[in-house]
Amino acid sequence: MSTATKSAPTALYTAEEYAALPDDGRLTELVKGEIVEMPSPTPSHGYVCGNIYWAVRSYVQPRDLGRVVTNDSGVITERGPDTMRGPDVAFYSYDRVPRGPLPAGYWPAPELAVEVRSPSERTSNVLAKVSEYLAAGVTEVWLVEPADTTVMVYSEEFNRAFGLGDEVTSPKLFPDLRIPVRSLFE
Repeated sequence: MSTATKSAPTALYTAEEYAALPDDGRLTELVKGEIVEMPSPTPSHGYVCGNIYWAVRSYVQPRDLGRVVTNDSGVITERGPDTMRGPDVAFYSYDRVPRGPLPAGYWPAPELAVEVRSPSERTSNVLAKVSEYLAAGVTEVWLVEPADTTVMVYSEEFNRAFGLGDEVTSPKLFPDLRIPVRSLFE
């Protein structure tokens, strides 16, 4: 006779229940209703994220285009069960998040989501995030690869790679934006 017992099923959280949980100091995402712990980023990860935020915000702010956020601000990418991802940097036009006081709770999908790949992240997991963002209504996803100093830009219309000697462009979102890839890593 077997003594093995079935464990109780894991409770699935909605994005709203997840947001209401107390902050226990862990970095997590909600994936298909389950809380998944993420590794703490390294200082170099934070440095690259800061450079991206600065470059995008420096373009957006003087043109009064919208809001740029950072620090894994939640984006709901799937419902039933819910998935909530935290892009490293995101841009919301005033069409999606109007001027005025910041709305409470999660905002709609941003136009731009930027993921800076951590050394521990598997390619399949990162590409799954890219697909989720696009399916949720994100216009462009930038996947920044510090290991090979590249930026991949994904959208429904195209995928483009930018290397160390190139400038990242985003004609649909930011017609005259030009960010030297090198500046993101130096």
